[in-house]
Amino acid sequence: MPARVQTSPSASPLSRARRVVVKVGSALLVDGATGRLNRAWLESLIEDVVRLRSQGKEVVLVSSGAIALGRRHLGLAKGPLRLEESQAAAAVGQIRLAHAYKELLEQWDLQVAQVLLTLEDSEQRVRYLNARATLNALLERGAIPVINENDTVATAEIRYGDNDRLAARVAQMVSADCVLLLSDIDGLYTADPNLHATAEFIPLVREITPAIEAMGGESASDVGRGGMATKIIAAKIAIAAGAHFCIAAGSPRHPVRRIEQGARCTWFKPKSSPVAARKQWIVGTLRPAGELVVDAGAERALRAGKSLLPAGVTALRGRFERGDTVSVVNGQGRELARGIVAYSDAEAAQILGRRSGEIAAVLGFAGRDELIHRDDLVMQ
Repeated sequence: MPARVQTSPSASPLSRARRVVVKVGSALLVDGATGRLNRAWLESLIEDVVRLRSQGKEVVLVSSGAIALGRRHLGLAKGPLRLEESQAAAAVGQIRLAHAYKELLEQWDLQVAQVLLTLEDSEQRVRYLNARATLNALLERGAIPVINENDTVATAEIRYGDNDRLAARVAQMVSADCVLLLSDIDGLYTADPNLHATAEFIPLVREITPAIEAMGGESASDVGRGGMATKIIAAKIAIAAGAHFCIAAGSPRHPVRRIEQGARCTWFKPKSSPVAARKQWIVGTLRPAGELVVDAGAERALRAGKSLLPAGVTALRGRFERGDTVSVVNGQGRELARGIVAYSDAEAAQILGRRSGEIAAVLGFAGRDELIHRDDLVMQ
Protein backbone atom coordinates (compact mmCIF):
# COMPACT_ATOMS: atom_id res chain seq x y z
CA MET A 1 0.00 0.00 0.00
CA PRO A 2 1.42 3.43 -0.93
CA ALA A 3 2.90 5.41 1.94
CA ARG A 4 0.54 8.36 1.50
CA VAL A 5 -2.59 6.23 1.96
CA GLN A 6 -3.83 6.25 5.54
CA THR A 7 -6.65 4.93 7.65
CA SER A 8 -10.23 6.18 7.67
CA PRO A 9 -10.90 9.63 9.16
CA SER A 10 -12.38 9.66 12.62
CA ALA A 11 -15.13 12.08 11.59
CA SER A 12 -16.78 12.25 8.19
CA PRO A 13 -16.05 15.47 6.25
CA LEU A 14 -19.73 15.36 5.31
CA SER A 15 -20.69 16.32 8.85
CA ARG A 16 -18.70 19.57 8.55
CA ALA A 17 -19.71 20.45 4.98
CA ARG A 18 -21.79 23.51 4.16
CA ARG A 19 -22.33 22.84 0.44
CA VAL A 20 -22.50 19.28 -0.92
CA VAL A 21 -22.53 17.89 -4.47
CA VAL A 22 -24.09 14.42 -4.78
CA LYS A 23 -23.49 12.49 -8.00
CA VAL A 24 -25.93 9.72 -8.86
CA GLY A 25 -24.93 7.06 -11.40
CA SER A 26 -27.14 5.53 -14.08
CA ALA A 27 -26.80 2.04 -12.63
CA LEU A 28 -28.41 3.27 -9.39
CA LEU A 29 -31.28 5.19 -10.95
CA VAL A 30 -32.21 2.80 -13.73
CA ASP A 31 -32.86 -0.94 -13.52
CA GLY A 32 -30.46 -2.51 -16.01
CA ALA A 33 -32.85 -5.37 -16.83
CA THR A 34 -36.03 -3.36 -17.42
CA GLY A 35 -34.76 0.15 -18.20
CA ARG A 36 -37.22 1.56 -15.66
CA LEU A 37 -36.58 4.11 -12.94
CA ASN A 38 -35.67 2.66 -9.52
CA ARG A 39 -38.27 4.82 -7.85
CA ALA A 40 -38.06 3.33 -4.34
CA TRP A 41 -34.30 3.92 -4.30
CA LEU A 42 -34.71 7.48 -5.58
CA GLU A 43 -37.28 8.18 -2.86
CA SER A 44 -34.73 7.12 -0.23
CA LEU A 45 -32.10 9.42 -1.77
CA ILE A 46 -34.52 12.36 -1.71
CA GLU A 47 -35.16 11.67 1.99
CA ASP A 48 -31.38 11.86 2.49
CA VAL A 49 -31.28 15.19 0.66
CA VAL A 50 -34.08 16.52 2.83
CA ARG A 51 -32.13 15.52 5.94
CA LEU A 52 -29.02 17.32 4.68
CA ARG A 53 -31.13 20.41 4.10
CA SER A 54 -32.53 20.16 7.63
CA GLN A 55 -28.91 20.31 8.86
CA GLY A 56 -28.44 23.65 7.10
CA LYS A 57 -26.49 22.24 4.14
CA GLU A 58 -26.97 23.29 0.53
CA VAL A 59 -27.22 20.40 -1.94
CA VAL A 60 -26.55 20.05 -5.66
CA LEU A 61 -27.49 16.81 -7.44
CA VAL A 62 -25.57 15.68 -10.52
CA SER A 63 -27.70 12.96 -12.03
CA SER A 64 -27.02 10.48 -14.78
CA GLY A 65 -29.77 8.26 -16.17
CA ALA A 66 -31.36 10.22 -19.02
CA ILE A 67 -29.99 8.03 -21.83
CA ALA A 68 -30.60 4.83 -19.89
CA LEU A 69 -34.23 5.85 -19.27
CA GLY A 70 -34.90 7.12 -22.77
CA ARG A 71 -33.53 4.23 -24.79
CA ARG A 72 -36.27 1.86 -23.61
CA HIS A 73 -39.00 4.28 -24.71
CA LEU A 74 -37.40 4.59 -28.14
CA GLY A 75 -36.95 0.84 -28.50
CA LEU A 76 -33.17 1.07 -28.72
CA ALA A 77 -31.53 -2.30 -28.09
CA LYS A 78 -28.82 -2.86 -25.49
CA GLY A 79 -25.26 -2.18 -26.53
CA PRO A 80 -23.35 0.85 -27.83
CA LEU A 81 -25.40 3.67 -29.34
CA ARG A 82 -24.49 6.03 -32.15
CA LEU A 83 -24.15 9.68 -31.07
CA GLU A 84 -27.50 10.66 -32.59
CA GLU A 85 -29.19 7.70 -30.88
CA SER A 86 -27.71 8.71 -27.52
CA GLN A 87 -28.92 12.26 -28.04
CA ALA A 88 -32.40 11.10 -28.97
CA ALA A 89 -32.54 8.83 -25.92
CA ALA A 90 -31.34 11.70 -23.72
CA ALA A 91 -34.05 14.00 -25.08
CA VAL A 92 -36.74 11.48 -24.11
CA GLY A 93 -35.18 10.37 -20.85
CA GLN A 94 -34.26 13.80 -19.52
CA ILE A 95 -37.85 15.02 -19.29
CA ARG A 96 -38.87 11.84 -17.46
CA LEU A 97 -35.94 12.13 -15.08
CA ALA A 98 -36.62 15.80 -14.36
CA HIS A 99 -40.29 15.04 -13.70
CA ALA A 100 -39.35 12.33 -11.18
CA TYR A 101 -37.07 14.70 -9.26
CA LYS A 102 -39.68 17.48 -9.37
CA GLU A 103 -42.44 15.23 -8.08
CA LEU A 104 -40.41 13.76 -5.23
CA LEU A 105 -38.77 16.99 -4.05
CA GLU A 106 -41.99 19.00 -4.17
CA GLN A 107 -43.52 16.50 -1.76
CA TRP A 108 -41.10 18.03 0.77
CA ASP A 109 -41.87 21.60 -0.34
CA LEU A 110 -38.46 21.93 -2.00
CA GLN A 111 -37.94 23.77 -5.27
CA VAL A 112 -36.01 21.88 -7.93
CA ALA A 113 -34.19 23.35 -10.95
CA GLN A 114 -32.91 21.50 -13.99
CA VAL A 115 -29.52 22.64 -15.31
CA LEU A 116 -27.94 21.08 -18.42
CA LEU A 117 -24.23 21.71 -18.95
CA THR A 118 -21.59 20.84 -21.55
CA LEU A 119 -17.82 20.65 -21.27
CA GLU A 120 -17.57 24.09 -22.87
CA ASP A 121 -19.67 25.55 -20.05
CA SER A 122 -16.89 24.75 -17.59
CA GLU A 123 -13.92 25.59 -19.82
CA GLN A 124 -14.92 28.84 -21.53
CA ARG A 125 -14.61 31.73 -19.06
CA VAL A 126 -17.88 33.56 -19.80
CA ARG A 127 -19.94 30.37 -19.87
CA TYR A 128 -18.29 29.20 -16.65
CA LEU A 129 -19.07 32.47 -14.90
CA ASN A 130 -22.67 32.45 -16.12
CA ALA A 131 -23.19 28.86 -14.97
CA ARG A 132 -21.57 29.65 -11.62
CA ALA A 133 -23.77 32.70 -11.10
CA THR A 134 -26.91 30.74 -11.99
CA LEU A 135 -26.10 27.89 -9.61
CA ASN A 136 -25.24 30.26 -6.77
CA ALA A 137 -28.47 32.19 -7.32
CA LEU A 138 -30.48 28.96 -7.14
CA LEU A 139 -28.73 27.82 -3.95
CA GLU A 140 -29.12 31.21 -2.30
CA ARG A 141 -32.86 30.97 -2.91
CA GLY A 142 -33.16 27.49 -1.46
CA ALA A 143 -33.60 25.55 -4.70
CA ILE A 144 -31.92 22.22 -5.40
CA PRO A 145 -30.21 22.17 -8.82
CA VAL A 146 -30.35 18.83 -10.62
CA ILE A 147 -27.55 18.83 -13.19
CA ASN A 148 -26.79 16.59 -16.11
CA GLU A 149 -24.57 16.81 -19.15
CA ASN A 150 -26.50 18.30 -22.07
CA ASP A 151 -26.35 15.08 -24.09
CA THR A 152 -28.92 16.28 -26.62
CA VAL A 153 -26.56 18.89 -28.11
CA ALA A 154 -23.02 17.96 -27.05
CA THR A 155 -20.85 16.52 -29.80
CA ALA A 156 -18.10 13.99 -29.20
CA GLU A 157 -15.54 16.80 -29.15
CA ILE A 158 -17.22 18.83 -26.37
CA ARG A 159 -18.39 16.04 -24.08
CA TYR A 160 -17.32 15.11 -20.59
CA GLY A 161 -18.32 11.56 -21.46
CA ASP A 162 -19.16 10.85 -17.82
CA ASN A 163 -20.85 12.68 -14.98
CA ASP A 164 -18.06 11.96 -12.49
CA ARG A 165 -15.92 14.75 -13.92
CA LEU A 166 -18.99 16.93 -14.39
CA ALA A 167 -19.72 16.59 -10.65
CA ALA A 168 -16.17 17.68 -9.84
CA ARG A 169 -16.42 20.70 -12.17
CA VAL A 170 -19.74 21.66 -10.60
CA ALA A 171 -18.13 21.43 -7.15
CA GLN A 172 -15.41 23.75 -8.43
CA MET A 173 -18.03 26.18 -9.81
CA VAL A 174 -20.00 26.46 -6.58
CA SER A 175 -17.06 26.14 -4.14
CA ALA A 176 -18.54 22.98 -2.60
CA ASP A 177 -16.96 21.52 0.53
CA CYS A 178 -17.80 17.94 -0.29
CA VAL A 179 -18.50 15.70 -3.32
CA LEU A 180 -20.23 12.34 -2.89
CA LEU A 181 -19.95 9.93 -5.83
CA LEU A 182 -22.61 7.27 -5.35
CA SER A 183 -21.41 4.36 -7.42
CA ASP A 184 -21.62 0.62 -8.02
CA ILE A 185 -18.47 0.14 -5.94
CA ASP A 186 -17.82 1.10 -2.31
CA GLY A 187 -14.51 2.84 -2.86
CA LEU A 188 -10.98 2.59 -4.20
CA TYR A 189 -9.03 -0.68 -4.16
CA THR A 190 -5.42 -1.45 -5.02
CA ALA A 191 -6.80 -3.50 -7.95
CA ASP A 192 -10.19 -4.42 -9.38
CA PRO A 193 -11.81 -6.48 -6.57
CA ASN A 194 -13.98 -8.29 -9.14
CA LEU A 195 -10.84 -9.72 -10.72
CA HIS A 196 -8.31 -9.84 -7.87
CA ALA A 197 -9.21 -11.51 -4.59
CA THR A 198 -6.18 -9.95 -2.91
CA ALA A 199 -7.20 -6.36 -3.77
CA GLU A 200 -6.94 -4.11 -0.69
CA PHE A 201 -9.50 -1.45 0.17
CA ILE A 202 -8.20 2.13 0.62
CA PRO A 203 -10.26 4.26 3.05
CA LEU A 204 -8.36 7.56 2.80
CA VAL A 205 -6.16 9.16 0.13
CA ARG A 206 -4.20 12.24 1.15
CA GLU A 207 -2.46 12.69 -2.21
CA ILE A 208 -3.17 11.30 -5.67
CA THR A 209 0.17 9.80 -6.66
CA PRO A 210 0.99 7.87 -9.85
CA ALA A 211 0.49 4.70 -7.81
CA ILE A 212 -3.05 5.79 -6.94
CA GLU A 213 -3.78 6.71 -10.56
CA ALA A 214 -2.61 3.27 -11.67
CA MET A 215 -5.41 1.69 -9.62
CA GLY A 216 -8.09 2.98 -12.02
CA GLY A 217 -10.14 0.37 -13.83
CA GLU A 218 -13.18 0.04 -16.09
CA SER A 219 -16.84 0.26 -15.06
CA ALA A 220 -18.57 -3.01 -14.26
CA SER A 221 -21.94 -1.46 -15.13
CA ASP A 222 -23.81 -1.95 -18.41
CA VAL A 223 -25.55 1.43 -18.18
CA GLY A 224 -22.83 3.69 -16.77
CA ARG A 225 -19.99 5.28 -18.74
CA GLY A 226 -17.46 6.04 -16.02
CA GLY A 227 -14.90 3.68 -14.51
CA MET A 228 -12.56 4.08 -11.54
CA ALA A 229 -10.09 5.95 -13.75
CA THR A 230 -12.62 8.73 -14.38
CA LYS A 231 -13.42 8.84 -10.66
CA ILE A 232 -9.76 9.43 -9.83
CA ILE A 233 -9.59 12.18 -12.45
CA ALA A 234 -12.70 13.71 -10.88
CA ALA A 235 -11.12 13.44 -7.44
CA LYS A 236 -8.06 15.39 -8.66
CA ILE A 237 -10.31 18.21 -9.93
CA ALA A 238 -12.35 18.31 -6.72
CA ILE A 239 -9.50 18.28 -4.21
CA ALA A 240 -7.62 20.91 -6.23
CA ALA A 241 -10.70 23.08 -5.70
CA GLY A 242 -10.62 22.41 -1.95
CA ALA A 243 -13.46 19.86 -1.77
CA HIS A 244 -13.42 16.54 0.06
CA PHE A 245 -14.25 13.78 -2.41
CA CYS A 246 -15.96 10.50 -1.55
CA ILE A 247 -16.50 7.30 -3.55
CA ALA A 248 -19.21 5.20 -1.92
CA ALA A 249 -21.59 2.37 -2.72
CA GLY A 250 -24.90 3.85 -3.77
CA SER A 251 -27.08 0.81 -4.37
CA PRO A 252 -28.40 0.37 -0.79
CA ARG A 253 -31.29 2.63 0.07
CA HIS A 254 -30.46 5.84 1.94
CA PRO A 255 -26.89 5.90 0.59
CA VAL A 256 -26.01 9.34 1.99
CA ARG A 257 -27.24 8.44 5.44
CA ARG A 258 -25.02 5.36 5.31
CA ILE A 259 -22.00 7.60 4.65
CA GLU A 260 -23.00 9.80 7.59
CA GLN A 261 -23.20 6.68 9.77
CA GLY A 262 -19.72 5.50 8.81
CA ALA A 263 -20.32 3.04 5.97
CA ARG A 264 -17.21 1.95 4.15
CA CYS A 265 -16.11 4.43 1.50
CA THR A 266 -12.98 6.15 0.21
CA TRP A 267 -12.30 9.79 1.05
CA PHE A 268 -9.86 11.94 -0.92
CA LYS A 269 -8.65 14.81 1.24
CA PRO A 270 -7.87 18.31 -0.12
CA LYS A 271 -4.94 20.37 1.11
CA SER A 272 -7.03 23.53 1.59
CA SER A 273 -10.60 24.82 1.79
CA PRO A 274 -12.58 25.82 -1.35
CA VAL A 275 -12.09 29.54 -0.64
CA ALA A 276 -8.38 29.10 0.08
CA ALA A 277 -7.89 27.02 -3.09
CA ARG A 278 -9.64 29.69 -5.15
CA LYS A 279 -7.53 32.45 -3.62
CA GLN A 280 -4.31 30.50 -4.19
CA TRP A 281 -5.19 30.40 -7.88
CA ILE A 282 -5.90 34.16 -7.92
CA VAL A 283 -2.67 35.16 -6.21
CA GLY A 284 -0.71 32.86 -8.52
CA THR A 285 -1.72 34.83 -11.62
CA LEU A 286 1.58 35.99 -13.06
CA ARG A 287 0.26 38.82 -15.22
CA PRO A 288 -3.00 40.51 -14.18
CA ALA A 289 -5.03 41.80 -17.10
CA GLY A 290 -5.40 45.31 -15.69
CA GLU A 291 -5.43 47.59 -12.64
CA LEU A 292 -8.05 49.29 -10.53
CA VAL A 293 -6.92 52.39 -8.61
CA VAL A 294 -8.72 52.94 -5.30
CA ASP A 295 -9.06 55.81 -2.86
CA ALA A 296 -8.09 55.78 0.81
CA GLY A 297 -11.58 54.83 1.97
CA ALA A 298 -11.67 51.77 -0.29
CA GLU A 299 -8.18 50.79 0.88
CA ARG A 300 -9.35 50.82 4.49
CA ALA A 301 -12.43 48.78 3.57
CA LEU A 302 -10.32 46.18 1.76
CA ARG A 303 -7.98 45.84 4.74
CA ALA A 304 -11.06 45.29 6.92
CA GLY A 305 -12.11 42.34 4.74
CA LYS A 306 -14.74 44.11 2.63
CA SER A 307 -15.51 43.76 -1.08
CA LEU A 308 -14.39 46.37 -3.60
CA LEU A 309 -17.29 48.60 -4.60
CA PRO A 310 -17.36 50.93 -7.64
CA ALA A 311 -17.65 53.98 -5.37
CA GLY A 312 -14.10 53.53 -4.11
CA VAL A 313 -12.41 53.20 -7.51
CA THR A 314 -10.94 56.33 -9.06
CA ALA A 315 -9.31 54.99 -12.25
CA LEU A 316 -8.57 51.85 -14.24
CA ARG A 317 -5.79 50.75 -16.54
CA GLY A 318 -5.57 47.98 -19.13
CA ARG A 319 -8.08 45.89 -21.05
CA PHE A 320 -9.94 43.13 -19.28
CA GLU A 321 -13.13 41.10 -19.44
CA ARG A 322 -15.46 39.87 -16.74
CA GLY A 323 -13.73 37.01 -14.93
CA ASP A 324 -10.17 38.23 -15.54
CA THR A 325 -7.74 38.71 -12.67
CA VAL A 326 -6.79 42.36 -12.03
CA SER A 327 -4.55 44.20 -9.58
CA VAL A 328 -5.95 46.65 -7.05
CA VAL A 329 -3.55 49.52 -6.36
CA ASN A 330 -3.67 52.66 -4.24
CA GLY A 331 -3.03 56.21 -5.39
CA GLN A 332 0.74 55.74 -4.97
CA GLY A 333 0.73 52.71 -7.29
CA ARG A 334 1.29 50.14 -4.52
CA GLU A 335 -0.46 46.82 -5.16
CA LEU A 336 -2.94 46.11 -2.39
CA ALA A 337 -4.74 43.05 -3.73
CA ARG A 338 -5.59 40.88 -6.69
CA GLY A 339 -9.05 39.68 -7.58
CA ILE A 340 -11.48 38.40 -10.17
CA VAL A 341 -13.33 41.37 -11.61
CA ALA A 342 -17.10 41.23 -12.17
CA TYR A 343 -17.17 43.67 -15.10
CA SER A 344 -15.24 44.34 -18.29
CA ASP A 345 -13.02 47.43 -18.49
CA ALA A 346 -15.63 49.20 -20.66
CA GLU A 347 -18.37 48.52 -18.14
CA ALA A 348 -16.17 49.34 -15.15
CA ALA A 349 -15.23 52.70 -16.69
CA GLN A 350 -18.91 53.70 -16.72
CA ILE A 351 -19.55 52.93 -13.05
CA LEU A 352 -16.33 54.14 -11.39
CA GLY A 353 -17.15 56.28 -8.37
CA ARG A 354 -20.83 55.34 -8.53
CA ARG A 355 -22.94 53.81 -5.79
CA SER A 356 -23.90 50.18 -6.33
CA GLY A 357 -27.55 51.15 -6.54
CA GLU A 358 -26.81 53.17 -9.67
CA ILE A 359 -25.25 50.31 -11.66
CA ALA A 360 -28.46 49.11 -13.34
CA ALA A 361 -29.40 52.61 -14.49
CA VAL A 362 -25.91 53.31 -15.88
CA LEU A 363 -25.29 49.98 -17.61
CA GLY A 364 -28.84 49.02 -18.48
CA PHE A 365 -28.67 45.72 -16.61
CA ALA A 366 -28.46 44.68 -12.96
CA GLY A 367 -25.00 43.26 -12.41
CA ARG A 368 -23.19 42.56 -9.17
CA ASP A 369 -23.00 45.24 -6.50
CA GLU A 370 -19.23 44.74 -6.24
CA LEU A 371 -16.48 45.20 -8.77
CA ILE A 372 -14.64 42.43 -6.90
CA HIS A 373 -16.37 40.32 -4.27
CA ARG A 374 -14.35 39.62 -1.12
CA ASP A 375 -14.45 35.85 -1.86
CA ASP A 376 -12.66 36.61 -5.16
CA LEU A 377 -10.12 38.98 -3.59
CA VAL A 378 -6.67 38.27 -2.13
CA MET A 379 -4.79 40.94 -0.19
CA GLN A 380 -1.09 41.24 -1.05
